[in-house]
Amino acid sequence: MVRAKETLMQTERMVGYSSMEIALEAGLPTYSGGLGVLAGDTMLNMTYLALNLSHYVNGVAKKHAEVSQHMFAEYRVDAITNGVHAATWTSPAFQALFDRHIPGWREDNFSLRYALGIPSTEVWQAHCAAKRELVQSVNRDTNAGLDVDVLTLGFARRTATYKRADLLFRDLDRLRTIVAKAGRLQIIYAGKAHPQDREGKQLIQRIFQARDALKNDIRVCYLPNYDMDLARRLLAGVDVWLNTPQPPMEASGTSGMKAALNGVPSLSILDGWWIEGCIEGVTGWALGERCEVTANPGDRAACDAASLYDKLERIVIPLFYHDQERFLDVMRHAIALNGSFFNTQRMVLQYVLKAYFE
Repeated sequence: MVRAKETLMQTERMVGYSSMEIALEAGLPTYSGGLGVLAGDTMLNMTYLALNLSHYVNGVAKKHAEVSQHMFAEYRVDAITNGVHAATWTSPAFQALFDRHIPGWREDNFSLRYALGIPSTEVWQAHCAAKRELVQSVNRDTNAGLDVDVLTLGFARRTATYKRADLLFRDLDRLRTIVAKAGRLQIIYAGKAHPQDREGKQLIQRIFQARDALKNDIRVCYLPNYDMDLARRLLAGVDVWLNTPQPPMEASGTSGMKAALNGVPSLSILDGWWIEGCIEGVTGWALGERCEVTANPGDRAACDAASLYDKLERIVIPLFYHDQERFLDVMRHAIALNGSFFNTQRMVLQYVLKAYFE
């Protein structure tokens, strides 16, 4: 944090106007010696700086806007949900598939809704190509012994504690029982912790400990050097995308949007963008629908973990192994409903209409 007075003086020098002049031009209240509302009483508050000098304020998902509105009730907070660049995050196999069946999809992302008309066999072939590439790459780099025929979960993002990357491993005995009864499972992790985030690093250590404990029952691997190239392979090559943040901490999230472009459905906590993108059993599956936000994060984690195990055992694993056509239907809907909407084309259009030219 920087002292408000010092920061205001630096700002004045850069823009060529005094803080008093800025306040008067913006129609903001002032106080002797500086811009009180902008800077706070004693310390610069960057959030209020943005809120007071912006003509439009928005959250990056509807839930994010709702939470932000409660935090800053004196401001009007709208919502424009994030989107991802479709051509960047669609794998080569699915790019070729879309080129054949939906010409012009790169220029008109909304046309991806026609993915429902793509034959399921071709969708599966494209997915298998992406999955083979991922599995071969992972096995070559880590000797993990992954199998292309086994249901593969993917989890890759910044390793912050609120994202709860280890939620799946809360009850290892339950996980072993599920695999023994419902079908085989393997999990691929990737992500980096901030160099100074001790708890984030400890979270990664717990995943390695779970990997070792489960080695005779479930293959788990953690990929190093997480970057965009690895993310593209992972998002397209897994069968189901997992996301387990602690509600309501997820502002939006975009990895599940990228997965959807490749026909990979999400199995995720109802938070951030997934509240808008989840149609249960159609675009993917929700976790923790009946779990309440409590003062004790451990109580919520226990409920969410139980929900995760239940969805895996009763729905996701049986669907993958015993009703492939229905699983493929979910894959096509992930593209047609989520891929066609949660993209930068729609997002930028909304910013233009609601923010830039308002």
